[in-house]
Amino acid sequence: MHNYTLSQIAELLGAELDGDGAYEISKIATLANAQSGHIAFLANKKYRSQLSDTQAGAVILSATDVEYYQGNKLIVANPYVCYAKLAQLLDTTPRSASQSIHPTAVIHPDATVASTAAIAANAVIEAGAVIGDNAQIGANCFVGENTNIGNGTKLWANVCVYHDVEIGSDCLFQSSSVIGSDGFGYANDKGQWIKIPQLGRVIIGDKVEIGAGTTVDRGAIDDTIIHSNVIIDNQCQIAHNVEIDSGTAIAGCTVIAGSTTIGKNCQIAGLVGINGHMSVCDGVIITGMSMVTKSITEPGVYSSGIPHTTNKEWRKSIAHLRNLSDMKNRLKTLETLTKS
Repeated sequence: MHNYTLSQIAELLGAELDGDGAYEISKIATLANAQSGHIAFLANKKYRSQLSDTQAGAVILSATDVEYYQGNKLIVANPYVCYAKLAQLLDTTPRSASQSIHPTAVIHPDATVASTAAIAANAVIEAGAVIGDNAQIGANCFVGENTNIGNGTKLWANVCVYHDVEIGSDCLFQSSSVIGSDGFGYANDKGQWIKIPQLGRVIIGDKVEIGAGTTVDRGAIDDTIIHSNVIIDNQCQIAHNVEIDSGTAIAGCTVIAGSTTIGKNCQIAGLVGINGHMSVCDGVIITGMSMVTKSITEPGVYSSGIPHTTNKEWRKSIAHLRNLSDMKNRLKTLETLTKS
């Protein structure tokens, strides 16, 4: 593990250094658990009280919190963003594949694998596939026919990428994600389900991250498209012909049904369900457990999930909800009698 001085870190972050520039940092830690040689950060004022007791060797904080801490400090405009940048510098995550082709990997002679790419044990690379420079293909991964994996893209173990998929550079796919599986397309013929072959592709831009267990279905005829700089959490379902524009973030267990379009820089929380053939404009925030049943055409925050309450209060609320129709009719009758 490489240590960095506070002067080096300040230069990296564009931070104002107040303290010993020669002090060496080996690790990032929380304010509560940091020890000597560690650096912590304060991004939420509710943890400000921990500044007086922290054992951290230095703290990243904003100018508004400087007076509450007397040790080495790096003063920045956005401590959380600077924490993210420093975490990349101090990252100890291993490669998903060593810098070589493992002897148990199965690579079709018609596939093209860059000399700087790494292919781990038991990976399968099919005919016509292209693996770019410095790409990492983890153990037991499958890359289908005529699929392109861009430069610097990393697949963790057991990722499955079907045929005719295009993936850009510097992407990250967590374990067991599935890209290019068939969309849910069937026609019903007198009770018998007739499968509709999914003939489209999946197109993924640069710097896209896909979480563990997430599935991205291929298009039915046209393509499923995920633009650059999109992040998708674990166990999400992206159905066929969905298009997600750049800068959008989607949290865990969210489901987006087919042929829906999501705009730029949206934030979609966990357990959200978005119906098919919807359109969500740029700059929309959807809170957790919401159900989107019609298109959203104006930026803003949208919610429909029901916050938790005690079981007793919930049962009372549901009882009132079931009687709304009767209450409405009684109110109309009362209004009629009052007017007469």
